[in-house]
Amino acid sequence: MSTTDAGPWWRSAVIYQVYPRSFADGDGDGVGDIDGIRARLNHLRDLGVDAIWMSPWYPSPMADAGYDVADFRDIDPVFGTLAGAEALIAEAHAAGIRMIVDIVPNHISSEHPWFQAALASPDAPEREYFWFRKSEEMPTNWQGEFGGTTWTQVGDHWYLHLFTPQQPDLNWEHPVVQAEFEDILRFWFDRGVDGIRIDSAALLHKDAALPEVVEDAPHPFHDLDRVHDVYRSWRRIADEYPDRALIGEVWMPEVERFTNYLRADELHAAFNFDFLGCAWDPYLMKACIDRTLEAHAGVGAPPTWVLSNHDVTRHVTRYGREDTTFSFDNNLDGTPVDLELGTRRARAAALLSLSLPGAAYVYQGEELGLWENENIPVEQIQDPMYGRRGHTRDGCRVPLPWSGDEPPFGFSSATPWLPQPQEWKDRTVQAQTGDPSSMLELYRSAIALRRAEPALHSDDFAWLDADPGVLAYSRGERFTCVLNLSGADVALPDHASLLLASGPLNGGLLPPDTAVWLRAH
Repeated sequence: MSTTDAGPWWRSAVIYQVYPRSFADGDGDGVGDIDGIRARLNHLRDLGVDAIWMSPWYPSPMADAGYDVADFRDIDPVFGTLAGAEALIAEAHAAGIRMIVDIVPNHISSEHPWFQAALASPDAPEREYFWFRKSEEMPTNWQGEFGGTTWTQVGDHWYLHLFTPQQPDLNWEHPVVQAEFEDILRFWFDRGVDGIRIDSAALLHKDAALPEVVEDAPHPFHDLDRVHDVYRSWRRIADEYPDRALIGEVWMPEVERFTNYLRADELHAAFNFDFLGCAWDPYLMKACIDRTLEAHAGVGAPPTWVLSNHDVTRHVTRYGREDTTFSFDNNLDGTPVDLELGTRRARAAALLSLSLPGAAYVYQGEELGLWENENIPVEQIQDPMYGRRGHTRDGCRVPLPWSGDEPPFGFSSATPWLPQPQEWKDRTVQAQTGDPSSMLELYRSAIALRRAEPALHSDDFAWLDADPGVLAYSRGERFTCVLNLSGADVALPDHASLLLASGPLNGGLLPPDTAVWLRAH
């Protein structure tokens, strides 16, 4: 569990995102929980991941799937208990797996004691912990992160919420708010957590003058400079503990602004949404990789490579569409999906993301080749984004299939909280285990090779000459990755041996949408 010669663990880790509602159900209520995760921990050990990132598991009314937190120092009963969480952390450590928890600093639940006190009286000191404004009309016309308005009226006051009305924004100018979250960090570090994933990291501070959003003018709540003071204070706390990491969710189109969060006294790492949203195109992909490596090298931070998460359309589906990029506007857009093509590209993308310098993230089910369930009945959709923007993230949050030929596929003894496609019977852990052609065995092999390959724990990286539409690069002196993004078979470069292929070769030629790892001479 200690830092290796290759540097701190978070610089080259394979980190697996667990969405607790949908990983495994231990108590038979149709919702995933901590006991289910503990019972399936061997799956993650066998997969070979270095760390688990746990999506929010705190007490919550679940207005936004747990991102509306009522208490950051406890566990929601639907998931289990604090004692169970501490046991999971210990058992993961015993299996050689680190734990990362999700902290949501921009807002809390409207059921949080602070907000309840603020509602109880206009004179309550807790009012200052939020953005209350007295006004006859809505204070601004800001659009919310889920669409819709960002203010809700209470008497003659309005309060700000960049997400749902059940998620009031905190006032990060207030020292009590600052001190509370510093204490929350220590609470989880003291329980052995190895890292903190920070939700919506760039949104904390707001311009107190409440200007409208105007093109070419400073944004009133995205990426204000004062937010960096928060992460400098958090970094000082993390540095009090050995081997801890802070990882930011930073949606930022400007690379320079993005890397500000990765300066030596701020966050250790941040999610690379540029790569996640990149089209399946050789020139755009190469440019994205170059952009990422250059930006991170400039601040000495490790890049991260992310293909999917709990908020975005699964990449098996994205890569099977004509438009292979990601945005919330092309989720559930009715565009036809070629799942065979998407799966082939997803296999190749796995070898790409797992062999680039830095850390790689695997969203649960990615290792099974799951696609987006775009056929959830409207009455079963639970994502609040659906009501505000007409799009849902529930399709990537469907419970995992573990075994058997029928739903619930070993996930639970009850009906799962979201429906699983019958077609997933070939995508269960049980069905794929031992099948050398399966997505699961591809991931297991790739992660094992990554762990054993010293060059993949270094910063070494160099592009190699390749045919048009082909990406080829070396890591160190003896490792080469080749990805064919063209429309025709291509010859492999001279090599000593084939380490791993994402799909069958064609008489020694590399087919389209296929990647290989080679041992160079």
